[in-house]
Amino acid sequence: MFSAHTISLVQATVPVLQQHGESITSHFYSLMFEHHPEVKAFFNEAHQASGTQARALAGAVLAYAAHIDRLDEIADALPRIIQKHAALGVLPEHYPIIGRCLLRAIKEMLGDAATDDILAAWGEAYQALADLLIAAEEQVYADHAAREGGWRGERAFRIARREAESELITSFYLEPADGRPLLTFAPGQYLTLVLCIDGQPLRRNYSLSDAPGKPWYRISVKREAGGRVSNWLHDHALIEMELRVLPPCGDFMLEPTTNPQRPLVLVTGGVGITPAISMLEAAAPTGRPIRFIHAARHGGVHAFRSRVDELASVHANVQVLYVYDQPRPDDTPHATGVVTATLLAGHLPPDRDVDLYFLGPKPFMQSVYGSGLALGVSPHRLRYEFFGPLEVLKAV
Repeated sequence: MFSAHTISLVQATVPVLQQHGESITSHFYSLMFEHHPEVKAFFNEAHQASGTQARALAGAVLAYAAHIDRLDEIADALPRIIQKHAALGVLPEHYPIIGRCLLRAIKEMLGDAATDDILAAWGEAYQALADLLIAAEEQVYADHAAREGGWRGERAFRIARREAESELITSFYLEPADGRPLLTFAPGQYLTLVLCIDGQPLRRNYSLSDAPGKPWYRISVKREAGGRVSNWLHDHALIEMELRVLPPCGDFMLEPTTNPQRPLVLVTGGVGITPAISMLEAAAPTGRPIRFIHAARHGGVHAFRSRVDELASVHANVQVLYVYDQPRPDDTPHATGVVTATLLAGHLPPDRDVDLYFLGPKPFMQSVYGSGLALGVSPHRLRYEFFGPLEVLKAV
């Protein structure tokens, strides 16, 4: 794909990227937002402020450089990138902006070490990746438009109803304003709201929290302290209001199984329950053994408990376990504390042949990931969605 000369030049930057990668990507975002404010809507300010976005990009750039001669080894990361870009509506005209700002950031941060040859090699490497992503994302857009109920770009939805699921989480039921059918989705996927709040364009992903096949999409949003969009939705998104929505995307989804007797284990913390409830709604009627484990601080912030209990009462294949680490006096969890390896082991078969999906805050995910591996669950059976370098998740 690349000449030996290009490969050697890109690989020569690996030690520099290991040392200065995050500084380069932080500078990249500063440059891009200063000179191209029109792309700011595609990025979450909270991830920017915390540095998570810069760390994630630094990890991706480093991985690309280190594997430039064997890109098949990092191919598994591409579907997630493609789905995230498609979910946000990234278009071909955005890629030259990113390329120019990235090369400028490399030059300005590395100075004379970033020779013309190195910049040319990185320009070639970037363009090859951009071309690949542009083609793959166009395929996603075309597929969405071609399927029944599908569309390309933004579509108007009305808020048909809203329901409080806990003290912090509210569900919004979105129905298409044009009255036409809905594109189906896979449990675990999310959609993107395109908003303008106080004159600022914003885009946010929210997991679909109901089963496919309903005449609505449901998203369930946690009110986050300082969260610009989540607080606006809770306070201002009223019934009959119209929202602009992009089609469902995401590669974290309930996968079909060739073995219906293999247990499905859903382990969630806090608002991580939202994609899992969609998976549970879809899987419960199949008869497949399901263990649904949810961790919350206390009953007041435990969303969907009554619905999960209802599903478990109707489907004998569903077993539930609720864990509260700060239970209130009138709470009735099955266990107190946190989800430990010992607790998890009690819900796994001896052969550890399960599909284990987990989602929640970063420390929660680090713990469950480490526990799953320690208990002998195959890495291929551990499924999750994680924002940031995967090395952070695996650092347990």
